Amino acid sequence: MSVARAYLDYNATAPLRPEARDAMIDALGVVGNPSSIHGEGRAARAVVERARETVAQAFGAKASAVTFTSGGTEAANWLLQPRGDGCALAVSAVEHPCVLKGHRFAADRVRVLPVTAEGRVDLSALEEAVAPGAVVALQAANNETGVIQPICEIAALVRAKGATLVCDAVQAVGRMHLSELEQSDAVFFSAHKFGGPKGVGAAIWRGCSEPPPAFVKGGGQERRLRSGTENVAAIAGLAAALDAALRDQEMLIAKCGAFRSKLEQRLQAIAPEAVIFGEGAARLANTTCFAVPGKRADLMLMALDLDGVAVSSGSACSSGKVERSHVLTAMGAGEDLAAGAIRVSTGWATRDDDIERFLAALDKICGRRETRSAA
Repeated sequence: MSVARAYLDYNATAPLRPEARDAMIDALGVVGNPSSIHGEGRAARAVVERARETVAQAFGAKASAVTFTSGGTEAANWLLQPRGDGCALAVSAVEHPCVLKGHRFAADRVRVLPVTAEGRVDLSALEEAVAPGAVVALQAANNETGVIQPICEIAALVRAKGATLVCDAVQAVGRMHLSELEQSDAVFFSAHKFGGPKGVGAAIWRGCSEPPPAFVKGGGQERRLRSGTENVAAIAGLAAALDAALRDQEMLIAKCGAFRSKLEQRLQAIAPEAVIFGEGAARLANTTCFAVPGKRADLMLMALDLDGVAVSSGSACSSGKVERSHVLTAMGAGEDLAAGAIRVSTGWATRDDDIERFLAALDKICGRRETRSAA
């Protein structure tokens, strides 16, 4: 009889919530195209518009501000476009690649901002870099370390400069209070991070100016901002998962925080030399990113996988490659540590047994078990 694996990679993707699965199955039975005017089309349109209202309410926005996308990467590619001659972009050095590589600004119009050793953006550098009309793109929380940026303070600074703030909320939904993001001009997220289906997300534009021009052109769906027939079933799953994530948010934060405390305390006992990145900063309760000096991430990942434990090394968006983390490098981590980072992230279906299994496997990898046996 096979033993269940321990899945601890929620920052890469969360298991599909049953509420999302049920909503998707129901939506798959809706025949019409949302753009058709007959009854079947109106039924499909109703599914999409109910989901749009759900997203709008969650983010304190109007429904007309919500545009459905294929996920965070497409949203970043759409939102991060120059708005007129001389428009510049400011991003932090720890942003997700969809921001660092997905924008449409010329290289000489991009300012990459330094971060502190804890992973928070240098606010003095931000204030110096931002000019009227600029676009600032920053994460609410980092996908590798879980470090939370002071978005309210940043939003006030950016607004005072007459610039636009685009907030990457991909890791935030269900893990921190979304009211903290309401001062952003634009927000985007992906459904699969909080238990929705893969391949769907949304962007919320609430800036004073018009939203950026359409990125995906064609039939003019999504108020001519994102053409292509809407993925009705995935959008229904997104809304159901969002409802469930917000319903369970306080319980989830408390549960994941307890898991993190236990994991990090035991980690320090197993490997006292281990370094936990962003430890002194505000972090998502579900995320621990650490490195054990002398241990290679690729070998640790394989050993953990063979022991039935799924974790990752930093971002999961590098085609399965284990590479030195640009996030940890920007935080000042040495090459060996940055190349050895392991990320453990928990979520709605995580059990205490999953944490215990990870810790037992890590104990074995670090050689502590053999040492005690020999004694």
